[in-house]
Amino acid sequence: MTRLLYFAWLKSHTGTAEEEVELPAGIATVGDLLAWLPSRGAGFAKALEDPSRIRVAVNQEYARSGDPVAAGDEVALFPPVTGG
Repeated sequence: MTRLLYFAWLKSHTGTAEEEVELPAGIATVGDLLAWLPSRGAGFAKALEDPSRIRVAVNQEYARSGDPVAAGDEVALFPPVTGG
């Protein structure tokens, strides 16, 4: 199982803060995950309609589209963060 965490408006649209999911066959990268999640329902489709606005961390490390994701990972999805 993979633990998915949703923050800010992603949490609002998906209706959940976290969940455990079994990744389908063929989901091997962050990009694959972001492409698959919208198929899970209208809230997920709304939250992920513009993947370029989503930041991802895998096991608490920032991740890019080509980075691997697998069972046992913790994947956090959140909007861009600014500091100041």
